[in-house]
Amino acid sequence: MDYQNELAGQVALVTGGTKGTGRAIAERLNSAGATVIVTARSHPESLADGIQFIPSDLSTKEGTSKVASEVLNRFGKIDILVNNLGGSDTPGGGFSVLTNEDWESTLQTNLLAPVRLDRAILPQMLERKSGVIIHIGSIQAKLPLHDSTLPYAAAKAGLVNYSKGLAKEVSPKGVRVLTVSPGWIMTAASKRMMERISESSNISVEAAEQTVMDALGGIPYGRPARPEEVAELVGFLVSPRAGYLTGTEYVIDGGTIPTI
Repeated sequence: MDYQNELAGQVALVTGGTKGTGRAIAERLNSAGATVIVTARSHPESLADGIQFIPSDLSTKEGTSKVASEVLNRFGKIDILVNNLGGSDTPGGGFSVLTNEDWESTLQTNLLAPVRLDRAILPQMLERKSGVIIHIGSIQAKLPLHDSTLPYAAAKAGLVNYSKGLAKEVSPKGVRVLTVSPGWIMTAASKRMMERISESSNISVEAAEQTVMDALGGIPYGRPARPEEVAELVGFLVSPRAGYLTGTEYVIDGGTIPTI
């Protein structure tokens, strides 16, 4: 079925939208006819035709204010907000090696940045009684990996909880709020990590992938997700076809989480 123009006339903002899953989401919304703006700290090498870019550091209050005001001043509205920005660069070694700065920077990026951006964007959605907000979570909210990403897991758990509470508040006023929680995604960064593990451990790239899947407790589907698969789910959720869906977390992990 062709959904090429189902988002025509819609303005979409995708944070962290210049690479990886964020880029795939931006391209999916662009292909459906939306006017798409992406934001990140540094300018990408390339963008798909029609996608616009605003540089901004959303881990700061100033960065959030900048991107929100620029988009609203330029386009007059935001219909779709995809809070995709996230990640972790904390060291391995468990809780004892994590500093206050590790915790604070991770919480700023993965929890407080989307909270601030929602606060900046929601008023015009509520005024128009229309809009969709997607928070990109993680299965680590339910399946934390304590060795190196405990702050990230805690931040994503907070994001899922916040997203549910926000949905209960604003859904009666016309704004849908949803969470998409992926498992492991094979982005370009993940591919580079597999190559480093392969080289340092003197094993094949395929064996390196298996070690990561084993660390997650296994992926029944047998492989990580592709960015385009996550983007396709987001594309559906922001569309009119998903008009009755709000307040729900959608896990896309190939069956990684072993519980109901």
